[in-house]
Amino acid sequence: MGAIGDIYADLETDEVSEEEFREAVEEKVEQMGGLADEETAAMLLAHELNENEVNAVADIEPGMNEVKFIAKVMSVGDLRTFERDGDGEDEPDEGRVINVEAADETGSVRLAFWDQEAESIDEGQLDVGDVLRVAGRPKEGYNGLEVSVDKAEPDEDATVDVEPGGGSTIDALSMGQSDVDVRGVVLDTDSIRTFDRDDGSEGRVANLTIGDETGRVRVTLWDDRADRAEEIDPGTAVEIVDGYVREREGSLELHVGDHGAVDEIDEAVAFEPDAAAIEHVEIGETVDIAGVVRSADPKRTFDRDDGSEGQVRNVRIQDATGDIRVALWGEKADKEIAPGDEILAADVEIDDGWQDDKEASAGWQSTVVVLDGAASAPGNGGAGGGGQAAGATSADGGSASAGLDDFADGSTATATDESDDETTGETIEFTGTVVQTGDPVVLDDGEETMSVETDERVQLGQEVTARGTLRDDRLDADDVF
Repeated sequence: MGAIGDIYADLETDEVSEEEFREAVEEKVEQMGGLADEETAAMLLAHELNENEVNAVADIEPGMNEVKFIAKVMSVGDLRTFERDGDGEDEPDEGRVINVEAADETGSVRLAFWDQEAESIDEGQLDVGDVLRVAGRPKEGYNGLEVSVDKAEPDEDATVDVEPGGGSTIDALSMGQSDVDVRGVVLDTDSIRTFDRDDGSEGRVANLTIGDETGRVRVTLWDDRADRAEEIDPGTAVEIVDGYVREREGSLELHVGDHGAVDEIDEAVAFEPDAAAIEHVEIGETVDIAGVVRSADPKRTFDRDDGSEGQVRNVRIQDATGDIRVALWGEKADKEIAPGDEILAADVEIDDGWQDDKEASAGWQSTVVVLDGAASAPGNGGAGGGGQAAGATSADGGSASAGLDDFADGSTATATDESDDETTGETIEFTGTVVQTGDPVVLDDGEETMSVETDERVQLGQEVTARGTLRDDRLDADDVF
């Protein structure tokens, strides 16, 4: 084959034929005036041809002049037309474009095909699952990375180990998937935010978090779909239709654009997240924790360096292994959380708090969920440090069942643990410190909390004993002393 043939074979490219490559080598030798032989010229040309090759989709960055890569077609969009400026007389006034989602094992990218190529794809000359060799110019598009395709050819011999569609459960989601349908219960929602696009138009985005029996995922809603974040309440069972999976800061996100939807469904969806033991969390970690709220401070506002106003609220939660203060920032400070509630605080950052104590920070990326009904679930001993939170939500948004499994090291002894349906209504005594005044009064004995119905005046921090009848996990007190 010879040196030139060997170098050409290593290129693994269909951009130029071997005959064209040999002609280019001869021209290169002439250009260099005899300073390089044919083998050296061939190596220089091979380097130029491979210069823009990237190893994976994850290596593509906006601003690169041109990239070449291999990816599998995950979905094919609809043909769209638009009016051009008409810079040249021979240029048509109407342009055509079709977007194709493609991916490899490292990530996904949107491919923009134009005019004749777009029409060919619309006529069925490209199928989901096809593997393409692509050359094009990357840029930052409306919904992330986009490559304007100059050339794309199918490669039947190449293998890309990602599968279109799928994602019937949250743990089955993987990078690059599109046309994803997945069901879950809405755990948290955020408000709509606006931003300015490069073309001067205004974009809209909002987030919600859904969970199922396999885990949870953050859902990003774009433009018209962003309204769903304000239309759907936490606890509602939904189906995400035609979503696509992207990565953000090391975590997978499910995105919903113009072709997708968030539909409410009439069925129960269980949610079973995993929570770390509070005692074992370390500073610098981002973790999920769950526990019973021991105390809840009033919301505080403060002025940021940029002159804007922020807000924060501190709550302290406890599981079987320990307790920790959780700082709720921004909109999370408005959540209705009271002592005695059982909550899941997901994706919180563990920081070095006051007096060298560890504390958790729940910011914009965190999810804080009040697990309604958890305290009354039979057999539950409170929030699980290493256990799991569970909830089954019906279509009307009500909780069909919600609870926290036993502590990792055994159930905490509580009045509700030791009683069953037959003993509910018996007279008991409970001694603890007042952590909430008003209606109801909440007492904490260091291991559990008890809601107490009483007209007696008590003070925060006061240790009292309440005697009365236990009904529906509340102590109807006859005496408080």
